[in-house]
Amino acid sequence: MTTNAIMRRIMLWGAMLAAAVAVLGGIVGWLLAGGAGLASALVGTVLAIVFCGLTAASIVLAFKASRGEMLSGAFFGIVLGGWLLKFALFILLVFVLADQDWLHRGVAFGSLVAAVIGSLVIDCVVIATSRQPIVDTPADDETQGRPASGARA
Repeated sequence: MTTNAIMRRIMLWGAMLAAAVAVLGGIVGWLLAGGAGLASALVGTVLAIVFCGLTAASIVLAFKASRGEMLSGAFFGIVLGGWLLKFALFILLVFVLADQDWLHRGVAFGSLVAAVIGSLVIDCVVIATSRQPIVDTPADDETQGRPASGARA
């Protein structure tokens, strides 16, 4: 499975998670705080989608810029730059959204936490089941990658 295919799968599962968090968070938010709760759940979900999308985009861009070498400075620089961008954006949004009267902080926080934890679980599951090859050389037909008989590993 290629890096792009992995990121597409993560984004697809992330979209399904975001829809579930938006619906469940919206219902809970509506019951707790009416329209402000519903809007807060949607804001928290949108923020989680944006941050997950930035992660996937930075990894794909870094992989292309480094020509597939994950141990290059370009790869780490782009991924770290994406992380710093997300950190600065998060701090900015906290200050901007903290003063909004229409925002119910508890519902927004709950939906954001649920979406972030869910996206971390999705990342782990997709990466763990991606079947990425770890050996670049093709296996020998006779041994199929195992040590030859009598050889010690």
